[in-house]
Amino acid sequence: MEGMTILLVDDEARFLQTTQKLLTKSGYDVHTAPGGFEAIEILKRKTIHVVVLDVKMPGMDGITTLKEIKRHYPLVEVIMLTGHATVEYAIEGMRSGAADYLMKPVDAEVLIEKALLAFEKRKHIEEKIRMAQARKPIQSA
Repeated sequence: MEGMTILLVDDEARFLQTTQKLLTKSGYDVHTAPGGFEAIEILKRKTIHVVVLDVKMPGMDGITTLKEIKRHYPLVEVIMLTGHATVEYAIEGMRSGAADYLMKPVDAEVLIEKALLAFEKRKHIEEKIRMAQARKPIQSA
């Protein structure tokens, strides 16, 4: 499988630029989106393995974006990120399919570690799907 591709979604341009540079220097393919609507558009065009998604954004908030991602792209792993964490947001995010939840400011190494864990989870699920498909009996016409 190819290397991990990450999508950073946040309305803070400085966070996107800084984090993209750090992750790119570490060897990852990183894309950015300033909001939920833009993130969905990128997911339509690119194979993204892990989304790092801010909870509080204008327009489509993080929880709504998470639900849309999971509805259309269930294999994409999502890590919720916020500077305004509450227990309610964490619970809602995890119930809606988030792989993890991190507080801003987040250390780049911690973010990479969490993203790699999410990527490994995705690869494991994809392998299970491949194995199940290989076991399917071949139907004759």
